[in-house]
Amino acid sequence: MNPEKPTVSSGWYGAPMVSNGPSIAFHGDADIRLGGMTPDPGALRPGRETDLVLPDGRPTAAFRAELRRIPNVRNATTIVTLYAQTVLILWAAVSLGWWAWPIAFVLMGRAHAQYAALMHEAAHRLLFSNRRANDLVGRWLLGYPGWVSTDAYRRVHMAHHRREFGPDEPDLPLYQGYPVGRASLRRKLLRDLTGRTGLRLLRAQFSGLRRRDARARRSAISILAVQAGLFAVSIALGQPLVYPLLWFLPFLTVWRVINRLRAISEHGGLEASGDRRATTHCVADLPLWFRFAMGPYMLGYHLAHHVDAGVPFRSLPLYHRALVDSGYITEEYAYRSYPELWRALAAEPS
Repeated sequence: MNPEKPTVSSGWYGAPMVSNGPSIAFHGDADIRLGGMTPDPGALRPGRETDLVLPDGRPTAAFRAELRRIPNVRNATTIVTLYAQTVLILWAAVSLGWWAWPIAFVLMGRAHAQYAALMHEAAHRLLFSNRRANDLVGRWLLGYPGWVSTDAYRRVHMAHHRREFGPDEPDLPLYQGYPVGRASLRRKLLRDLTGRTGLRLLRAQFSGLRRRDARARRSAISILAVQAGLFAVSIALGQPLVYPLLWFLPFLTVWRVINRLRAISEHGGLEASGDRRATTHCVADLPLWFRFAMGPYMLGYHLAHHVDAGVPFRSLPLYHRALVDSGYITEEYAYRSYPELWRALAAEPS
């Protein structure tokens, strides 16, 4: 356990930030409990130095150069495919009738996870090798449609990568206190599913409209302009309910559940350390259902992402395998499955 009580920094939204958006409402004087799920030090032995990675998991120079190549054309195709998928889901819901809307509702929550994952890639400037194209797409095609300022997210997210659980950790409210017990986790997920978390976050986010910070105002106005444009398209096509029911509500509800379950499986209950394995969970098995529903675009390879945050998402599986082969990731350290990790996160605190 870490006896010190870290401070919580704020982004220029005026609210703490977490993965893909502003944090849950959090008081800086609240009790902080870290380290409840920190791995046994015996499971964190250095790996073997190989032709690909060093004992601390960092890639060798040659391997790093290979990993860091950005596949511009493939990434552009991924974005076009995501937009085509979104249009197809909405078209199918409208064409098939009311019974298809609940299915589309859930699928659009997953779509928000996809937009957020690619926005995260753009925040790391790993989506396109051309910085201007990366930032333009990251803002207007991925961030603003998903109610996020990519620039604001980048500013606070880099603090998360510089030192997880450190004094400037922006995501602390989401990760601290685990294991929390089943009843507590159920309450958190119920708040997410009923939209209470999402609405609270939006209120905090758009407090920027009342602030003097010009960047915060511009960001909030840009997001609102894009959302108004999406609503206008919905109305112009004669389907005014599509935007509120199949875009906005899935963002407030389904996406929030997905985000919490994935985020706590990345860092829940850990603490500050120079060893990334003590700050980041790892799951050995990334089944298709998880990659489809909760961890699109290789988000499940989160330890590899934290050992070297400059590796594009398509290279993370290769990097992960190199870490396993070197012994940096062991069976003692990694959870066998996401259900096993979530059960541990929901255990009663000691």
